[in-house]
Amino acid sequence: MINKEDNPRIVYAEIIDMPHHQASDRNNMSLYDRAAQFAPFAALVGYDEMVKEEARLTDKQAEISDDDLLVLERKISMIADEISEKRHPEIKVEYFEPDQLKSGGKYLTYSGTVKKIDYIEQIVIFYADNGISNGKEILIPRICDICGELIDFMDNTF
Repeated sequence: MINKEDNPRIVYAEIIDMPHHQASDRNNMSLYDRAAQFAPFAALVGYDEMVKEEARLTDKQAEISDDDLLVLERKISMIADEISEKRHPEIKVEYFEPDQLKSGGKYLTYSGTVKKIDYIEQIVIFYADNGISNGKEILIPRICDICGELIDFMDNTF
């Protein structure tokens, strides 16, 4: 059995105090560039992002019953009547937002003051934060519920 020395100064005594070789025709590499040589190598660039995207869950848009659709149409009609009388109600809308990258989407809630209901384009247009220009636009077929003081009053009268 060979006796091993634990002290590195003794083991490497012949070379430890020798000067480090520096090339005379090249500049020294920066520590950042030297460290980059040992950076992990990703053979499949974008693979992790692709796996995360596939794992991301989306909801399916639920079908609205005919009765619920009639109630929703009545609520939208009441809001349109208020707008025609120069009153712009503040409402909260629950709607389905389709996902841009895969099938399905998610349900979102938006609160704001209604500026206009465009029956031709089938959208509800809200005021922007400045209270003048158009803000958020939500497609009517994606709306699943509407709440607000006007709507709550209507629900109590029927």
